[in-house]
Amino acid sequence: MLTSVAFAVNALAAQVPLQVHDLHDGIFSPTFLAFVEELRKNQSIPGISVGAVRLAGDGKGPHVHLSWFGRKTEDGDGNDLTPDTLFAIASCSKAYLATCVGLLIDDFAHGRNVTPIPDGVTRLDWDTKISALLPQEWLMDDPWTTRAANIRDVLGHVTGLPRHDFTYKVDDTAGDVVRRMRHLRTAYELREKWSYNNQMYVLGSYIVAKYANSTYPEFVTDRLLAPVNMSTTTLWPSEAAASGKLSHGWSSTGRRIPFWASDHVNAFNAGAGGVLSSAEDTVKWLAIWLNKGVHPVSGDVIIPKHTYEEVTTAHNVVSGRPTPDFRVGVTGYGAGWQRGTYGEIEAVWHTGGLPGFSSITAFSPSSNLGIIVLINADGQNAIYTIAKRAFDDVLGRPAHSTRSSVEASAEAQAPSEETASEDPEPPSLDIDAYAGTYTAPGYGTITLCSSKSTSHHCSRVISELSSVEPIDGARLGLGGAYERVLSTHVRLRHRSGDAFELAFVSLFPNGYGKNTTAFEVYEAGFSEGRAEFVVEGNKVAGFAFVIDQDAVEARKRRVPGGAMKDAADAWFTKL
Repeated sequence: MLTSVAFAVNALAAQVPLQVHDLHDGIFSPTFLAFVEELRKNQSIPGISVGAVRLAGDGKGPHVHLSWFGRKTEDGDGNDLTPDTLFAIASCSKAYLATCVGLLIDDFAHGRNVTPIPDGVTRLDWDTKISALLPQEWLMDDPWTTRAANIRDVLGHVTGLPRHDFTYKVDDTAGDVVRRMRHLRTAYELREKWSYNNQMYVLGSYIVAKYANSTYPEFVTDRLLAPVNMSTTTLWPSEAAASGKLSHGWSSTGRRIPFWASDHVNAFNAGAGGVLSSAEDTVKWLAIWLNKGVHPVSGDVIIPKHTYEEVTTAHNVVSGRPTPDFRVGVTGYGAGWQRGTYGEIEAVWHTGGLPGFSSITAFSPSSNLGIIVLINADGQNAIYTIAKRAFDDVLGRPAHSTRSSVEASAEAQAPSEETASEDPEPPSLDIDAYAGTYTAPGYGTITLCSSKSTSHHCSRVISELSSVEPIDGARLGLGGAYERVLSTHVRLRHRSGDAFELAFVSLFPNGYGKNTTAFEVYEAGFSEGRAEFVVEGNKVAGFAFVIDQDAVEARKRRVPGGAMKDAADAWFTKL
């Protein structure tokens, strides 16, 4: 079943925030709506919420179309999703952070700041050095990056630091994340290569909070959400849940999973991926961007011109050649937004993914169209399929056939089978020799257990992991508890010699929701890496952890002939 309603924004008095009311003329065609529902059913996606917004140009405000498909909750009738259902929009939150940094810069430029910048810093702008703003806290493993990195660099993903997403602890603060960066390995020189990094957006929120003398959630609420009348959007999961509007989330394999973050975790991650919003609220946000930062009804400036231009300008190259998904042409990155073309369509967009949720926000200033797609399951490439089809539909472009688009997206969603080497070499030592406690700067300590481990701790870990799959299944294995924001355990499977496949997993020994059978979830590609153990004599010295192969190859080029322990994303020393 699909339900759709078309809305427009009422032309209210200048001081009244953006409001919506019912209209009877839709932006999306019935063919597009049928396409989305077919895709949802074919891929067993629980729920999809989509929206479109166009500026009317007649003084009456934007025209909005919202459509929603499927379920919000496990307990509902399968058609309980609504246009105000709240989703974690994940990295689509980065545009809010980048805008807030711009607002902070504007406050200082006009004398509205409440906290002075450090002595010796003459101005706050996009070129201001992070070392000047956080002299006691900002430190990288590369001296040049420490000295020269500025706000534009950190929000443009060109500091040279890869993701390192599995270092977040559940009791971290934003300050902890900032100070831990000194222990994490960079891979590239400053501005050498675009390399996506969430920690830098935690850093951005930390700067906003420090120099606005506020919390970041308070700042984004007061300066963006309230003026745009995004009345149900929040950065607090408990508030979203209490409203009854928060969607349940599902894994890409169809298992319901708990909301990924507590209020505490969401607060320190807010700049990188902490906004919870709906299609109904997000079209209001996109209307501001279509109107170049100006409220389309009141005429109030929500986003200063210099901020709008800074964050939507592609300062850094993401991909210098056409690539799949939404990116057809060359793609660049500003701050919180990517910019490129889809065919002849100029497009600005960002995607988001977190456990249980997938999202894309996109707008085309020259085509006067904004699109939001929200899905309550993770790992969904369908966001690209739907967004592209939405642009095709509204702008009258030749559309991909429904069948080929659905099948192509479904194929992209299909899980891949991991295969070990056809003729693997055995480990150098007995599997129990690889068990033990290891530690790495920035990553902390982990105890790996084998099926032969007998400690109380390992007995518990082996029991938990074996509820899904034995430690020693088809291949020798190791496992450990690794309680982080995005994982509970780590699972290693022997590949060949002293190399093991490694996956960070979130384990649910007692199931979750109505299904009480044990399961674990991890994101293919993102959560998977390898451990290459180094044996010296008859003892294990440690293992090289690799999760970003491009970063490892870059480090190898910087130090030709260097040891793997130096090129890896982290080196875990055995204690």
